[in-house]
Amino acid sequence: MSIAEYIRDDILKLRLKAECLVVYDPDQRYRDICLDLAEDQVAVIDTSASSIESREQAQAAFLKVASSSLKGMVVYIPTAAPATDEQRQKDPFAIYVQCGAQFPDSDGDEYFNLCLKAKPEHNTEIRRIFQNNPNPPFATIDAVGGGISWPQLRATLQADSAVDILIAFLVPTEAQQQALKTETGWLPEAKDFFKATLGHTLKTRAKSWSPIAEELWRFVLFSEFVFDLPVPLPEALHAVPYGPSEAEVVVCDLCDRLRNDQRYQEAYLERAEAIEAELNLPPLCADIDDLGQLNTFPFEERTFLQRAVQGILDGDLDITRDLLTRHSQSIWRSKGENQEQWSLLQAALNLIVICEDVDRQLPEFGRSQESLINAYVESLRQVDQRQRELEESVGNAIALSDSLDAVLDAARSCYRRLTEKIQALFTRQLEHSGWPPAGRLTNTEVFKRFLAPRLSEKGQRLAYLMIDALRYELGTELEKLLTEVGIVEMHTACAQLPTITPVGMASLLPDAHNSLTLDIEQGKLVPKIGDVVVSNVTQRMGYLKKQFGDRFAEMTLRDFITKKNPRVDPTVDLLVLRSTEIDSQLESNPEDTLSLIPKTLKQIRVALTKLVKLGFQEAIIVSDHGFFLNAQAEAGDVCSKPQGNWLYTAHDRMLLGNGTADAHNLVLSADKLGIRSNAAQVALPKTMAPYRAGHLYFHGGASLAEAIVPVLVVRLDSEPVERLEQFQVELSYKRGSKRITTRLPRIELSLLAGNLFSQASACELLLEAQDAQGEVVGEPRPSEDVNPATRTITLFPGETKQIVLRMDAMFEGKFTVKALDPNTLRTYASLNLETDYTV
Repeated sequence: MSIAEYIRDDILKLRLKAECLVVYDPDQRYRDICLDLAEDQVAVIDTSASSIESREQAQAAFLKVASSSLKGMVVYIPTAAPATDEQRQKDPFAIYVQCGAQFPDSDGDEYFNLCLKAKPEHNTEIRRIFQNNPNPPFATIDAVGGGISWPQLRATLQADSAVDILIAFLVPTEAQQQALKTETGWLPEAKDFFKATLGHTLKTRAKSWSPIAEELWRFVLFSEFVFDLPVPLPEALHAVPYGPSEAEVVVCDLCDRLRNDQRYQEAYLERAEAIEAELNLPPLCADIDDLGQLNTFPFEERTFLQRAVQGILDGDLDITRDLLTRHSQSIWRSKGENQEQWSLLQAALNLIVICEDVDRQLPEFGRSQESLINAYVESLRQVDQRQRELEESVGNAIALSDSLDAVLDAARSCYRRLTEKIQALFTRQLEHSGWPPAGRLTNTEVFKRFLAPRLSEKGQRLAYLMIDALRYELGTELEKLLTEVGIVEMHTACAQLPTITPVGMASLLPDAHNSLTLDIEQGKLVPKIGDVVVSNVTQRMGYLKKQFGDRFAEMTLRDFITKKNPRVDPTVDLLVLRSTEIDSQLESNPEDTLSLIPKTLKQIRVALTKLVKLGFQEAIIVSDHGFFLNAQAEAGDVCSKPQGNWLYTAHDRMLLGNGTADAHNLVLSADKLGIRSNAAQVALPKTMAPYRAGHLYFHGGASLAEAIVPVLVVRLDSEPVERLEQFQVELSYKRGSKRITTRLPRIELSLLAGNLFSQASACELLLEAQDAQGEVVGEPRPSEDVNPATRTITLFPGETKQIVLRMDAMFEGKFTVKALDPNTLRTYASLNLETDYTV
């Protein structure tokens, strides 16, 4: 098809369906094409000769079109189209545009773009022609390619467009690869094709597909790298072939398709890494600070990371935001090592941004104790959440660069400054108003308010989940997680001081509000309800057993989850499930165990699903105290104890006894802080510093993070329908490979709809790597696709996500990757793999 035929049939005739078509042609290029449109039912008015006569002809033709005597009319005008309203008012033919269509109507109608559309296989050659002559005649365009349409390539590869042929050479299907091996005669045509589309002359003398594909990959990827490079190419790379500027559009479009189409991504990753190493690009480009906008090769990702890091260090957060946004679309984000660095940078930025936002609002928040607590519940707790997520990213990181260490210091310093300001406000209000605030729910009231009335109702079965160190921001994450299990009510409670486990758990027992005392006996703090000592688990559970008899049972949350059929007698109306994992893990190794917190949240979700099946109607989830992560502590960051006779030290954050306040310590009566004790006074630091250095995780004192805790009341629905029956889950790794060579393998997770009604439904999944004993040896790394609090992944039918697993550093051998229902832990898909590295 000639260019004239293409414009006539594929452009003008299609617009003539609007019945009126006005063609503006200042270069008088399209006059013959327009005249060729004339036929019995189509009138063509050529305004070149006489404006007055042509107006009359156009008016007459328009009336015939309106009465259906004609199917259409074309008005040819050898001038430029009017660009302003004033010009349109002077144009006697502009009215026909309003009644129909116009040509040209957009940039796509420019002659250059029409030629590209007419001959996409010869994109590069056409661009070269227009560079030499911006107005080439039709004959020049028609001569491009000499009429060649690559019949041998199209037949061999079963591909229509030039891009499809290029894709077939780079990443052929099995059928295409077999055809390239068995068919003959395609090589001469392929050489001409590469020259026409890419401006590339094959260097290899090989006649088989593999070496040609290797050369083509190198040429295409290196060409894109050169096109995007804003500075001169290093001298050592001058001899490497790359495309002419006319081929830039074709090359960049081709690379985009290879990176964005999941069918080709694995091949792209492997080829790009190999070419980068072959050309020795990282050291040769080491002195280049700006590598452009694209990240063709993996080493470019590292330079973008450095620029993003510098944005934070320079205080120019917009640069960092922009690079993080661009990185979220990068193919290299799926590489575990890269994702780790970017995730940490994102977590640092999130913390800095929210600290700066909150800092601006502090004067308003700090007007009273009530307003500060309200602010914490509504927004300030998000600061603690962002800090936890940052420290979790640090704990998960295999290695940190020096530049990321600097970013980490900047984020931690920002958090430290803000928390000290908040604590200064809180301690001043504590000195004035005491604790707990009047009118607010306290932990000592929880049993009386939420459990006692329900247990008095016949047939009501309650689960009481006592979760150690479930601080408020974790409670808000848990609330989101439990919405599918039942109706959730979130309440804010004030913890009993001092915020340590024996005291906090005792405060959650019956009669605690009226009868809880904290006596110091032989240097130990002894919680009592009345005369009953409730210092440890055995004593607390014994207290409940004595009150409720056969109506009571208890076990650990872990046992309830892991036992296939946990024994709960039908007489039991109050089932206590206990968990100390968060507290014990953070006490022992806070730097490395923050990532285990989501495990407890997942266990709670699974437990509630099992409770439904056992006939429980409600679950009350409570916590003894919160906690503070002191990762930003500096050398000497410790508070000296005030003068006095201090009988007991609560986790190095609070003192009970007698003494005198000083510049660094607040000393109040025990009664003012809601403590009934034989110790008359309480001392606490005015800052977030503890009384002993070395604490990274602490509680025991009075701060918003330690003393504000959640209470979640969950009304359990009847047994939920397992929605994934409507879906098919698929897992794969590296196109069927069964061995992993990295501790950060990338698993492909797909969700296929099973019926018409599931097309719009999203599903939530867990992804775990388990050894032969069912122990978890790998979990998803936090990312934009993985919920940081729960490690769950949400997919829509037809969606595929690349999820990076973080394998246990000490594990090697065979394992199974499982896609699980987060409510029941039922397995929906599994993939057997094994490690191919040495621990």
